[in-house]
Amino acid sequence: MDCLIHPTYFPNLAHFAAIVNADSIYFEVCDNYQKQSFRNRTEIYGANGKLPLTVPVSYSQKNRQLYKDVKIANEDQWQLQHFKSLQSAYSMSPFFEHYIDDLRPLFEKQFEYILDLNLECFELLLDCLQVELTTYKTSIFEKEPKDKKDFRVLVKRNHKANALDYYTQVFTKKHGFIPNLSILDLLFNEGPNSELYLKRQPL
Repeated sequence: MDCLIHPTYFPNLAHFAAIVNADSIYFEVCDNYQKQSFRNRTEIYGANGKLPLTVPVSYSQKNRQLYKDVKIANEDQWQLQHFKSLQSAYSMSPFFEHYIDDLRPLFEKQFEYILDLNLECFELLLDCLQVELTTYKTSIFEKEPKDKKDFRVLVKRNHKANALDYYTQVFTKKHGFIPNLSILDLLFNEGPNSELYLKRQPL
């Protein structure tokens, strides 16, 4: 199965389940950018429950922009804030120390475009998961793609994903299980079992 999907910032579990169950990935890079999506946002499990992490972008709704042309607003110290949030949320998780040094460069290198950040983020996550995939980038936008399973709807924050299996999270006893968070939540809690978990999830 070939999968057509949006590159997002530390994708959620439904997003990554579609990715690891595909034969090859086509990244949609020819679409118009839309606000209120996971293109520049991920959700983690903090001490007070679900915590959104948003990458600030320079974007105006008046002038439509291609996703690949949208720049990050690097005036804010968003990378430092995100890194500290991950430390606060996951320092007590079983596999935080195992992966955090591999992920640290994403929070130290300055990126100009949100798409470049998301693609590099994805490559690092594949290394952490030890998953090998063939990836491509789209060259044209197709409203109804041929010969590919279209998972682009997963980029929408209001999309309801299929029910996902339970796993132990750091603050489960405090707030209960929160499904479909960032892949980082699964990675820090389940470590090497993450790929098997993702392959079991319904698409």
